Parts: sequence; structure tokens; C-alpha cells
Amino acid sequence: MSAPTGMESETELVARAVRELAQRTRFPVAFGGLIDEGVVSVTSIVGNRTHSLDGLRVRPERGLGGRAMIELRPRMTNDYGSSQQITHDYDVFVLGEGLRTLLALPIVVSGRPRGVLYAGAWDRTPEGGVTTAPAMQVAQSVADELRIRDEVARRLRAVDPTADSVATPQREELRESFAELRSIAAAVDDPGLRERIAQVEHRLVALAGDSVTTATAPVPTVHLSRRETDVLACAALGATNAEIALQLGLREGTVKAYLGTAMSKLDASTRHAAVAKARRFGLLP
Repeated sequence: MSAPTGMESETELVARAVRELAQRTRFPVAFGGLIDEGVVSVTSIVGNRTHSLDGLRVRPERGLGGRAMIELRPRMTNDYGSSQQITHDYDVFVLGEGLRTLLALPIVVSGRPRGVLYAGAWDRTPEGGVTTAPAMQVAQSVADELRIRDEVARRLRAVDPTADSVATPQREELRESFAELRSIAAAVDDPGLRERIAQVEHRLVALAGDSVTTATAPVPTVHLSRRETDVLACAALGATNAEIALQLGLREGTVKAYLGTAMSKLDASTRHAAVAKARRFGLLP
């Protein structure tokens, strides 16, 4: 799956996650990759002393990483070489690097394994002395972004960017995608991930291709807050205040307040007029 224009590739996403894994844990070595044609190809390695991990390809069910992917949960051993809980298909790679302690974290998207991240150390580390929470957060962050990309890719495949009619089913699909991304972003705590979601949102707005958002359109002087945009994007799909509150995890009164401020900024007397003006200014697709 290729990344939308301006977004890092999946290989770059894994590389960033591997670097973050090494930074946020006590493990000196980190590596990982995503499943491609049924096999995880390790595409990023940091902290290694040798080249033994180069070319590592892991199959589900095999080795520590394979077990983690099958069980959909982290697996760890503090004495890899003597562990009887895993197969030793990849000893030449892991023991070649001299790793003794190894933690495998599956990247799980919609209940399916999509890859695995590893953190390792050359010394034996007591399992009780290792905090895996930061490592699990890194793996979850990758899974969240892959899930978002999957949804965007699925919906963009149905969109015809050259369509001229605002009322086309493809345009409505694009608008639903935008609103769904806003709701996903509202539930994400990571500022960096929210910023990357925003980049995709800008692309969706650009793909709308409405004549009112061309170079001849008026320069927008309205600036909506993140929450005002969230609420207005849901309202654009016909959601009631109660439905918007449920989708965004807000109180109904809070939704009403955000709609009110958005309407005021857009000088609109109704939510429908506010949506129309927001689209005219290129704030919504």
C-alpha cells in the first residue's frame, strides 16, 4: 500500500517507530518490519553491533516474533538461546548479534497481525525489571496509523478526483472519510500522529475539486478551531447534536456550543449554511 502524497512511506513509518522504541526503552537494540506476502521482512535496525540481523525474514508461528503475531500479544524471553517456548528458526540472526534478552511486539490492525517490532539486549535482563508499557505504546501508535491509512486508501479508491458534481456518491464518500478522520484524530493523544492525520485531511479537501475551491475562490479569512471543524464535519453528514456528541466523546451541550461559535465565525444563521460556507472557503470537502 503506497502512502498518499506528502506522507512518509510504510518503511519510513517503521524506521521511525524502531528509533522511538530504542529511545523510549532500556533496550539498546531495536528492529522490525511489516508483513509482505505473508512474511515479515525486517527493514529497520538500530543499535546493532554486527550485520547478523540483516536480511531477517520472520514467518508467523516461527520464533519469538512469530509467536507474538499468532497470539496477538507481546512475548519476551530473557534467555533467548535456551528458551523452550519458541522455535529457533532465526538463531543465526539473533544469536549472531549476541542478543540474550528479546522482546517481540506485534503490530495488530483490526485484529490481524501486520508486522512486529523487536527490542533486545546482549545481557540477560530480569523480566520483572523491564517496563514494556512504552514499547507497547510505540507498537500501538504504528497500528493506529496503519488503520487510518487503510481506511483512507479504501475510501480514496472509490473517489473520482475529476468529478465535477458536488452531489456525486464519490464526493459523499470523500466527505464521510473526512468526518471519520476527524473523529479518529479526536481520540488520538499523540500530537505527531494528529498532525499526520491533518495532512491527509488537507489532501481530502484538495481532492474534493469543487469549483468554489479553485484559485478564483475568495481567500478564506475564517479560522475554525480543531473541535469546531470536528463538529462541523459531522454536521455536514446530517448528524444530530446527540449523534455528534456520541461520535466525538463530547457532551451534547458542548457540541451545541462549538456549532454556535463555528456558525458565528462563518456568519451563518443555520448549520447547513455554515457547512456550505466552510466548503466554499476550503475548510471542509
